[in-house]
Amino acid sequence: MTKPSLPELLHAAVTAVGGTERPGQVTMAEAVADAIDDSSHLLVQAGTGTGKSLGYLVPALAHGERVVVATATLALQRQLVERDLPRTVEALHPLLRRRPEFAMLKGRSNYLCLHRLHEGVPQDEEEGLFDQFEAAAPTSKLGQDLLRLRDWSDETETGDRDNLTPGVSDRAWAQVSVSSRECLGATKCAYGAECFAEMARERAKLAEVVVTNHALLAIDAIEGAPVLPQHEVLIVDEAHELVSRVTGVATGELTPGQVNRAVRRAAKLVNEKAADQLQTAAEGFERLMELALPGRLEEVPEDLGYALMALRDACRTVISGIGATRDKSVQDEDAVRKQALASVESVHDVAERITNGSEWDVVWYERHDRFGASLRVAPMSVSGLLREKLFTDRSVILTSATLKLGGDFNGVGASLGLAPEGTDGEDVPQWKGVDVGSPFDYPKQGILYVAKHLARPARDGDRADMLDELTELIQAAGGRTLGLFSSMRGAQLAAEELRSRIPEFPILLQGEETLGELIKNFSADPKTCLFGTLSLWQGVDVPGPSCQLVVMDKIPFPRPDDPLMSARQKAVEDAGGNGFMAVAATHAALLMAQGAGRLVRASGDRGVVAVLDQRLATARYGSYLKASLPDFWYTTDRNQVRKSLAAIDAAAKQVEQTEQVEQTEQAETE
Repeated sequence: MTKPSLPELLHAAVTAVGGTERPGQVTMAEAVADAIDDSSHLLVQAGTGTGKSLGYLVPALAHGERVVVATATLALQRQLVERDLPRTVEALHPLLRRRPEFAMLKGRSNYLCLHRLHEGVPQDEEEGLFDQFEAAAPTSKLGQDLLRLRDWSDETETGDRDNLTPGVSDRAWAQVSVSSRECLGATKCAYGAECFAEMARERAKLAEVVVTNHALLAIDAIEGAPVLPQHEVLIVDEAHELVSRVTGVATGELTPGQVNRAVRRAAKLVNEKAADQLQTAAEGFERLMELALPGRLEEVPEDLGYALMALRDACRTVISGIGATRDKSVQDEDAVRKQALASVESVHDVAERITNGSEWDVVWYERHDRFGASLRVAPMSVSGLLREKLFTDRSVILTSATLKLGGDFNGVGASLGLAPEGTDGEDVPQWKGVDVGSPFDYPKQGILYVAKHLARPARDGDRADMLDELTELIQAAGGRTLGLFSSMRGAQLAAEELRSRIPEFPILLQGEETLGELIKNFSADPKTCLFGTLSLWQGVDVPGPSCQLVVMDKIPFPRPDDPLMSARQKAVEDAGGNGFMAVAATHAALLMAQGAGRLVRASGDRGVVAVLDQRLATARYGSYLKASLPDFWYTTDRNQVRKSLAAIDAAAKQVEQTEQVEQTEQAETE
């Protein structure tokens, strides 16, 4: 039997999922197949609607080597494991003459811990364990969540938190889960043979396709101890998120609450001298954290440095002596010791990292009204780490709808540790960038409008003219507006003002409901508007007439006082580069490309992306930002945009009326 061609396989898979084959998807599949065959690296931009998951799954399955697919969002992980992979595997089975296995793998804390569930949770104030089910009032939200978890434990096959519907609070989940540091280990745990996390790892070892998340991929790369099975191909979907997710995993945090928790957990497990040393160090650290001022610490103040060294040394003493339990009556001593050790090691590692003072780290102090004071440390850049850990011994394919910023892939490539495309060198990973386009006709389906007449936005200043413009745009559109704001304060002020100005158009505000409920309500009523910040720039998929106007209040540059971004920008400038373009403009371009992508989600969508910031039309960097956006028809004519919005609104209302008449006639017939 002859080997099936890639077009045959792709056609079978697309048919199986009920999709439509598109030229961009074919181009993508061919590029992915070539990269896998050559063991090379590929950055592929695939616009919304291309069907990029099949564009990489089909060539990966056809090749027959183990592949890891890492995504940023739970929604895409579910789509892959629950829809795309089952259907694709079944469709390709007759052609490949094999049925590849696939599995989902996440970090240990995502799985129910049977030891915690049945034996109890180590508590901070007392020795041993306590029964969380008895401690929580059955009528309280926590008690109800815990009872649901206990019932669910008898039904679930995976123990995966994301398979629990509806979900439970983080507080409840913390009672029945453990981190990798807190885990006793399968050989020492009485429930090791039934452990959900261990079973997930075993399934992953046997699977040809392993679906995971960016965070676990980062842990696998950073910590050296492999948590993912050996694989020949790595596919990173939603790759525009990878750098920020890796940075998050590589960021350490130290708070007084965290330190005091470590003190309480260790107190019963070490001798009195070691316990007192840690207690004294913790008190000294807490005193200094009350005095510190927010901002970057280019040099750690001397008194804070001494406090951190005292904390590090006290933790080291406790870690060495934590095995000598003072009270042998401690219930389930191994579990109590393991949790205490995890807490103390976490404090030790961050304190040591800050006191070591690497030039490649950025240290800063934050104070939140809700969460209190914290000391944080993050890598100046993760590009070197990614170049060393990601692009070795395997073919890497990175894909997203937004990888080509300012007209090329080099900006995103640099953030990943890649030299400009085509650069030769012995230790330089070779890669290729491919833009497979979009099935949508952006110039006909969308308008990019820049409100050039508005005053230049000032930081946190009053923008009465912007609110006037926003009001008129929403009225012209008949609602149907997704408002993307560069700050939560801006979103709140706009929502408050416009609710009084145009009460006929309901305005939903991020934070007032869960994100899922907000998007559901926004989709259901075309007159409704939805305002919010960061997660809305990337997390909204509402095709159809409910979203025909996407408004950005201003270009989303990072705040000038953002410690990490400002440090990265300065580092580029010190090296002779353009720090603003490399960091701030790239950050803004990526967010704007994602935000603009909320408008056209289906072939029938029509609408306007309105940027209420004149700098997109007047500043030198404006052309770079515009080149990062979909190729919409561009204008600064406010009257033309209002006419267009009114026409789009009228057409949508006509369709809605026609559908209502048809539904009424059908109901009468039945």
